[in-house]
Amino acid sequence: MHLITRNFQSAMHSKERYIKRVSKIAGFLILLGMVVGIFSIVPSVESEHFLEELYPNRNQVLIGAVFQFLLVPIYISFSLVLYQVLRDYDKTLSIGFVGLRMMAGVFQFIGMILLPLFIFLSQEYLTSTTSNQVYYETTGEILKLFRDLTNHLGVMVTTGLGNVLLYIIFLRGKHIPRLLSIWGLGGNVLIILVSFFILFQFIEVVSKEYVIITIPLVIQEVVLAIWLIVKGLKSPKKKFPMGNKNEGNIQIIIKPRNQYILANQKKII
Repeated sequence: MHLITRNFQSAMHSKERYIKRVSKIAGFLILLGMVVGIFSIVPSVESEHFLEELYPNRNQVLIGAVFQFLLVPIYISFSLVLYQVLRDYDKTLSIGFVGLRMMAGVFQFIGMILLPLFIFLSQEYLTSTTSNQVYYETTGEILKLFRDLTNHLGVMVTTGLGNVLLYIIFLRGKHIPRLLSIWGLGGNVLIILVSFFILFQFIEVVSKEYVIITIPLVIQEVVLAIWLIVKGLKSPKKKFPMGNKNEGNIQIIIKPRNQYILANQKKII
C-alpha cells in the first residue's frame, strides 16, 4: 500500500509539473503572437490609394510579410501545445480548436504570399500610361477583395471560432477563472462580428473604431497570458463512482483478496 501511495503522489506531481510547463509555453506564445502581430500590420495595403503607396513603401510591406509568415507557426503551435492537456477533458472540442487554428494559419499564409503581388502591381501601375491604369486599378481591386476575404474573414473568423471552443473548454473544466473565460468568449464573438463589418467596409482595419473594439480582447489576452505563466491551468478533480479512490486521472481500484491495481500504470501489487 505504501508503494501505491508513493507511485500515486509521484504521478500527480509529474502531471502538475507537465501542466505548468505547458501553461507557461502557451502564455509566452500568446505574448509573442501579439508582438509579431503588431509588426505584421501593413497600413499601405489597407489604404484607399494602395496602388500609389505600396511600391514606394515596399520595404515596409516585405517586413510585414515576414512577420505575417511568423504568425503561422505561432498560431498552430499555441493550439498544439494546449491540446496535449485539454484533450483529456474534451477531446472533440480540443480537436475542433486545433483544426480551426490550422485553418487560420493557412489563411494567414495565403494573405502573406499575396503581398509581393501587390508590390508588383503597384510598380506597374505607377509606370503605366493613363489609359492602362484602369486595367491595373480593376486588377488591384479584385486582388484586394480576395485578400480581404482571406485576412479579415478567413483568419479572423476561424481564429475567433477556435477561441470560442477553447474558452468553452476552459469554462467547463474551470481551468482558468470563470470571469476570464466569459471575457474571452464575449470578446471573440465580438471579433467575429467585426470581421464582417470590415468586409462590408462599415469600419476600417486601421481606424479608431477597430482599436476601441479590440482593446477589451487584447487586455483579456494579456491577462490570460500572465495567468498561464504565473498560475498555469488548473487540473480539476474528476468524480468517480463509490468504491474507487482516485486523484486526477489515476484510480486505485480495490479488488478482492487484497489486490490493488494502479489503473493508469496497469500494475498489480
